[in-house]
Amino acid sequence: MHNYVEDNVKPDYDQVIADIADFVLNKEIDSVQAYETARLCLMDTLGCGILALNFQECTKLMGPIVPGATLPGGARVPGTNYELDPVQAVQAAFNIGTMIRWLDFNDTWLAAEWGHPSDNLGAILAVADYLCRENCNHGRPPILMHDVLTAMIKAHEIQGCLALENSFNRVGLDHVILVKVASAAVAAHLFGADRDMMLRTLSQVFVDGQSLRTYRHAPNAGSRKSWAAGDATSRAVRLALIAKAGEMG
Repeated sequence: MHNYVEDNVKPDYDQVIADIADFVLNKEIDSVQAYETARLCLMDTLGCGILALNFQECTKLMGPIVPGATLPGGARVPGTNYELDPVQAVQAAFNIGTMIRWLDFNDTWLAAEWGHPSDNLGAILAVADYLCRENCNHGRPPILMHDVLTAMIKAHEIQGCLALENSFNRVGLDHVILVKVASAAVAAHLFGADRDMMLRTLSQVFVDGQSLRTYRHAPNAGSRKSWAAGDATSRAVRLALIAKAGEMG
């Protein structure tokens, strides 16, 4: 006699997800050097993005999803008059992430995996600007630049530490998976996530489809490599918002 048994007991979250969640929610950053480095990184990254606005191949990808759409109160894109996605900040994250990465001039971290941790500013600046304007419009405290720098430090730590021993390129995956993880974590934190929401957000990132490295290698290298990080930051914000709406992990 054979019995069919199906175990539907939900397991605990993987340890790496729990570790990232606890780090983002509980770690107090008290290093003056870390904040000063983050400030310099912010200025450098914005400079890279503003310079990229001189290149039509970059700017043709920017702006609202629907050409000409105006969304007052949305997240602003530095160097432009765009105000995008007032509720989601998703399109703004894509715009900012694309412009700061376009010229390949922003910071670099090389380990088992490589990447550019300042890519996470696409999500950080979009979410912070939108939330700051929303808070001010409703009499709540604004988001401070200190909050932006804290998010930067934590995003750099997440992406950098995961890159130390995890080589995604060896299995054909692009390093922007780490941008998606780090951006989602700090975006969720800016959105006010508790531990449960943070865990759900991060789990959604890891089960999400990840980009292949095809567009970074001959004979298929192409301009997608310049907007892949922007795409990752926008997806990160979207997943954080899905979790914020109550979606399970």
